Amino acid sequence: MAEAQIIEKRRLPSPAITPQALAWDGNHLWMSSRDLGTLHKIDVEKWKVVDEIDPPGIVWAAVATNGAMHFTVGKGLNDDRYVYRYSDGAFSRLFACPDFTGSYLSYDGVNLYLSQWYEKHILKYDEKGNVICKIDIGAEISGHTFVDGSIYVLRGKEKPNEDWRIARLDPQQETPRVKDIAVVPFACRSLTFDGELFWSNYRAKDAIISFALPN
Repeated sequence: MAEAQIIEKRRLPSPAITPQALAWDGNHLWMSSRDLGTLHKIDVEKWKVVDEIDPPGIVWAAVATNGAMHFTVGKGLNDDRYVYRYSDGAFSRLFACPDFTGSYLSYDGVNLYLSQWYEKHILKYDEKGNVICKIDIGAEISGHTFVDGSIYVLRGKEKPNEDWRIARLDPQQETPRVKDIAVVPFACRSLTFDGELFWSNYRAKDAIISFALPN
C-alpha cells in the first residue's frame, strides 16, 4: 500500500533565496538564507519580513527556546558548525558541534537536540553543552521538531533522488522506535510547528510550505 502524503496547505515565496533554517517562536517565523547568509523574521499572516538580523555566520538551523533562539552556525572556509544563543539582540557562542558537524535543532522545553545529517542520529544536550543521549534515526535527517512531547523528524536520503518521509518517535523510550507517518513529496529542509501546522523549506524552489499530516 502506498504511503499517504502530507497535506500541503500553503506554498509561499521565500523572502530570500535558498531558505535554510526555519523556526516558529510563537509569533513569527524565523528563516535564514543559505546563500546570502541572512536571517529574517516573518509575519506569517501578512507574509512580510518584519526584521532582519545579521548573524555571525551561515545559519543552518534555528529553534525557539524559552524566550531566546538557538542557531546552528557555520563558520570559516570549512563551514565549522557551532551552536549559538540569541537573546536581547546579541549572539553568544555556546559550544562546537561534534567534529564541527551538525545541522538541525529542536527543543523539548528543557533540553536542546542537534541532528547530524550523515551520522543519522539526533543528540540530546544538557545545559552545559554535554551530549547526554543519542537517538538513532536510521536515515539522513533534514529537520525535526517537538509536538506534544514527541519528536517529528524529516528522514530519508538526498542522493541520488531526494526521498523523504515525516516520522514520529517518543524520546522517553529507552530505544525510541521511529515510525514513518507520511511521504514528503519535495526536497524538504528544516521542520517547525506553529501549534496547528508544520512548516518546511523547499530550498531548491525558494519556497516555504506549510502542511498537515494525513488522518
